[in-house]
Amino acid sequence: MLSLENLEAYYGTSYIVQQISLRVPEGKSVALLGRNGAGKTTSLKAIMGMGPQIKGAVNFKERDVTKLKPFQKARLGIGFVPEDRRIYQDLTVADNLALGRYASAGRSEPFSVEYVLETFPLLERLRHRKGGQLSGGEQQMLTVARTFIGRPEVVLMDEPAEGLAPLIVKELAKVIRDFCKKWNVAILLAEQNLWFSHYCTEYVYLIDGGRIVFEGSWDDFHARESLKREYLAI
Repeated sequence: MLSLENLEAYYGTSYIVQQISLRVPEGKSVALLGRNGAGKTTSLKAIMGMGPQIKGAVNFKERDVTKLKPFQKARLGIGFVPEDRRIYQDLTVADNLALGRYASAGRSEPFSVEYVLETFPLLERLRHRKGGQLSGGEQQMLTVARTFIGRPEVVLMDEPAEGLAPLIVKELAKVIRDFCKKWNVAILLAEQNLWFSHYCTEYVYLIDGGRIVFEGSWDDFHARESLKREYLAI
């Protein structure tokens, strides 16, 4: 579904991501773990073409999409949940979701606002509230829902659990996992929260200093306690 081949990403003279290669199979969920500054966010932005200069290849469904603009990638079926949420503060929850439907751009029929509100019960009772009046957890839920409504085939998620209350984290994790399994949506999840990552994904890449230092199953990862100490400070 999605693959990176020797991807490099730069900001000016700063060499952030250093020749990483990874794969996200169709309908599968993959975690990209790492501490702050390891290169997780830059990797996702490089995939979407949102900021850093890049070298190497980004392939989506066996097509080289490296040089496409972000909106073109979105229309092909690559969804993105940014760390800073980017919701429309003056629009209601329902209107924010309605705008997300345009990401499908004729590729497929987007989900209805009503269906997504049913899928995200927390948002149902807030449908008429403006985005700027939501709590941080509610905004994060809205950001994920707005991405899903466009019916993407793979979703990049940049630390969706960061700063959220434990109850919201659990609810968000359940909604994400259930939705993606039901609709065969692949995930590349950049995250530090181990519980959230393990619950939502099936395979692990660990990044440190802009390089992949481990890849394998969750069983393989948990069998090597030194990885958590050395690269995640756990």
